[in-house]
Amino acid sequence: MIRIASPRIFAALTLCGVALAGCGSPYDSGARAGSGALIGAGGGAAIGALAGGGRGAAIGALAGGGTGAAVGAATTPNRPTRNGY
Repeated sequence: MIRIASPRIFAALTLCGVALAGCGSPYDSGARAGSGALIGAGGGAAIGALAGGGRGAAIGALAGGGTGAAVGAATTPNRPTRNGY
């Protein structure tokens, strides 16, 4: 029998993830890749755990982490330039 975690624990972990998602430099591709990997791994683990249990959580974390890192690095904006000052 699979034991599902308490909704309070899930809500607390989700809140921590959302709060930490805003930390970091928006113009540093390494930082964005790292935060994307963490967010993707957490989301992938949660979806994998719901879909397939322990092994599904591990697979979801790996897939989500890799995808999150790639998307985070690819979506790094350029620094704005100041023209005319």
